[in-house]
Amino acid sequence: MTLVLDSGALRALERNDRAMWRRLKAAHLAASVPISHGGVIGQVWRGRGPRQSLLARALDGIDVRALDIALGRVAGELLGTARRQDVNDAALVLLAQDGDNILTSDPDDIEPLARAAGRDVEVIRA
Repeated sequence: MTLVLDSGALRALERNDRAMWRRLKAAHLAASVPISHGGVIGQVWRGRGPRQSLLARALDGIDVRALDIALGRVAGELLGTARRQDVNDAALVLLAQDGDNILTSDPDDIEPLARAAGRDVEVIRA
């Protein structure tokens, strides 16, 4: 099981949410590296202030994947199928594998995408 982190999960880490930090630590102790993608990082990264230092520390332990042309295309197709609009959410869902946990502040956006993609994942509010 892998943790798949959206911008809400990263914002929780940035604001030093203890429950989110425990989830991150538990994943690392289980030798499971959480994942996200560069578009999600762009939603939260502002590059300054002490809160960003917490986010930077968290990102050191996250596998940040590229939102490249291949992922962009399948994300676009998923958006068409699910009748949704957020490419970052679609790409995030496509990174998840069956059995993974997607940590999000927007389960109402993620769940329809996961269903449309045929992903058997647990969507957890971050």
